[in-house]
Amino acid sequence: MLVVGNSIVSDNIKDVKFCCNLSLCKGMCCVEGDAGAPLEKKEIKIIEKYYSKIKPYMTKEGIEEIDKYGIDDEDISGELCTRIIDGKNCVFLTFDNDIAMCAIEKAYLDNVIDFRKPISCHLYPIRVQDYGEFQAVNYHEWDICKLALEQGEKQGTPLYVILKEPLVRKFGQKWYDELLAQI
Repeated sequence: MLVVGNSIVSDNIKDVKFCCNLSLCKGMCCVEGDAGAPLEKKEIKIIEKYYSKIKPYMTKEGIEEIDKYGIDDEDISGELCTRIIDGKNCVFLTFDNDIAMCAIEKAYLDNVIDFRKPISCHLYPIRVQDYGEFQAVNYHEWDICKLALEQGEKQGTPLYVILKEPLVRKFGQKWYDELLAQI
């Protein structure tokens, strides 16, 4: 276990080799699951602000769900998350051919908005749990990422390297540099 700033980082963050390949997994992390993506309160306001610009990238079902119930929901532990449809699909799920994508991220990549996507999605498969005085930074192991683990092993790509951009986005460059120094 590493202590970086006010974070406790699990050892597998440094040990796991990971390389996401959407052409192989088809973006299943946006499709599978029993709850939506974790959201920070400030992210809900940002998504609400940009909703009209994100909407053209969304499915009809996603739009209907948000128009009826709103953007956010709570998971079984009471944490804020995106809504899901039919018990699995994120409301912001869209497809690029046969690959599941995030409508928010597509709007971002098209330079329509300046918010990439919820940080929990950007960081995945790293999950951050806030405990007040400190945060736990853990690797979330999920069978659908098996191909990313195999690809990461072949390439020798550590998880903390492949996720540098979202780690810096969440914690800052100083935190990331400290993580590297400890590893």
